[in-house]
Amino acid sequence: MDECEELLAAWQEHRAVLRRALAGLTEEQARSTPSVSTLSLASLITHAVRGEPEWIPVIAGRGADWLQRDGQAEFEVPASATVAGLLAEHERVGAEVAQAVRAVKDFDERVPMPKTPWGPQDEPRTVRWILLHLIGEAARHAGHADVIRESLDGANAFDLQQAAPGA
Repeated sequence: MDECEELLAAWQEHRAVLRRALAGLTEEQARSTPSVSTLSLASLITHAVRGEPEWIPVIAGRGADWLQRDGQAEFEVPASATVAGLLAEHERVGAEVAQAVRAVKDFDERVPMPKTPWGPQDEPRTVRWILLHLIGEAARHAGHADVIRESLDGANAFDLQQAAPGA
């Protein structure tokens, strides 16, 4: 397996943990916030669905302007959203980002970072750095998902992995 596929596999592994955290839950459970945090499993996957594709033009070296991007709104689950729909969209987005990554010829290529109020301004980073950032974000959200799911019904990541190993 080459570096591209190894990095994508690591990213997909963490994304799968987030997806599995929703397994077998009702719509109400998926939207519930069982801790002092405002995060729910549905809001975490909504954030991934909205945020991950924003990296596609960056990976392609076209840059991006995120100054008007509302990071908090990315977690707001549409009233019409369903768990099945969010999972399908998460799968679609993952395939699009993976396709963009596979199109990269040189992971050492430096690309302009998005203009944001919270990140490095006009600091070029390598495509590899972006992929590692995506892996870190997916891992962070998978950890949040573990805590939320365990708070809901006691199921932990190991239990969910055993119940659905290929998911």
